Amino acid sequence: MKVASPKKVASITEKVWQTVYGNYGSRSSHYHHHQRRCSYESEDEYEDGTIQLMQMGAERTKNVLILMSDTGGGHRASAEAIRDAFRIEFGDEYRIFVKDVWKEYTGWPLNDMERSYKFMVKHVQLWKVAFHSTSPRWIHSCYLAAIAAYYAKEVEAGLMEYKPDIIISVHPLMQHIPLWVLKWQGLQKKVVFVTVITDLNTCHPTWFHPRVNRCYCPSKEVAKRALYDGLEESQIQVFGLPIRPSFARAVLSKDDLRKEFEMDLDLPAVLLMGGGEGMGPVKKTAMALGESLYDKDQEKPIGQLIIICGRNKSLVSTLESEEWKIPVKVRGFETQMEKWMGACDCIITKAGPGTIAEALIRGLPIVLNDYIPGQEKGNVPYVVDNGAGVFTRSPKETARIVAEWFSTKTDELKRMSENALKLAQPEAVFDIVKDIHELALQRGPLANIPYVLTSSFTSLI
Repeated sequence: MKVASPKKVASITEKVWQTVYGNYGSRSSHYHHHQRRCSYESEDEYEDGTIQLMQMGAERTKNVLILMSDTGGGHRASAEAIRDAFRIEFGDEYRIFVKDVWKEYTGWPLNDMERSYKFMVKHVQLWKVAFHSTSPRWIHSCYLAAIAAYYAKEVEAGLMEYKPDIIISVHPLMQHIPLWVLKWQGLQKKVVFVTVITDLNTCHPTWFHPRVNRCYCPSKEVAKRALYDGLEESQIQVFGLPIRPSFARAVLSKDDLRKEFEMDLDLPAVLLMGGGEGMGPVKKTAMALGESLYDKDQEKPIGQLIIICGRNKSLVSTLESEEWKIPVKVRGFETQMEKWMGACDCIITKAGPGTIAEALIRGLPIVLNDYIPGQEKGNVPYVVDNGAGVFTRSPKETARIVAEWFSTKTDELKRMSENALKLAQPEAVFDIVKDIHELALQRGPLANIPYVLTSSFTSLI
């Protein structure tokens, strides 16, 4: 490629955008927005249409684009865990972008998935219908193709902005359209594309795409589903759920943590989780535990209670105003969950995959008190069948189980803790990023990948 003199004039990208999208009428303003955003560290454009390239080859910092959506907290948590592991393992060798391309680049309904998801899980039967009705391949293939016909150019604009050498999807709807874009641009053999599944057992079929280079499954159960849905064994790796490195590799002393949090050093402790929004039967369960963990005959507590209320400030105020007969600490939204888990002996939570994986790493027996139909339903047998916990929706039954663990069934508590540690996979996120690095090395030295604008997608769908 010829290198021109460094006199800059009008951007080639702008000219091409105008050529390709100039006749799109009312939608053109949306593309002009992306014209302004699309600037690359790896290239400069000059008067005669040539491009000055930065240093090419293996020494070039490689771009990694992690595609996620805030439909539940687990996708972002996994994305950020992968980002942090890349930085720890490879330093400046990779430049990591964690992005919700749908929200930033597309229109309805893709840019509104977060709000729609929250609405549906609050009206849980709506989510159940949506999850199962879109599971057949012919149904989700049709609606994804329809969305691609309308929004492929916007997704392409997102890829152009970050020019990724590696794309990592941590969301079931982040495979199909980006892979179609790569196929249309002839980049499938140049860009590494992997999926990191963030559901422990029950998975929506859109997680599985036959053209990914690798599909990282958190469990053998998910790997079996991947094979059933058409992936080859060579595409599948089972490492576990990616958990942030600060949690996975934390070296903690329970006694030191209890001193730090001003907890009782001798009483066993139960951690009651309300999630980020403080939802679920938190108050009823807390009140039941307040009774069951108090020995009326000896007039003393047999355990202590830590309550995480998330962003629910009203719940925090209500629980703080209660008169407790046992030691209780009420907390709002917490960013030090590895410490709170490390200070406790068991946990009560809904069946979210991230919280389960973190509890297993800390060796905490789990009382599962709820699950979202669809993707979380399978997490219950994953925990129960492996002897790492129990399931009940009853606050009174939950309180009874914990009271027995802290008094007459301490052996059961110890056995479940051992089973939890056996099931834990704290190195999963590091295993994933190392394998992705190996995939990148197999592609040879990575030069500037020639992302270009596609004039038309509709005819290709």
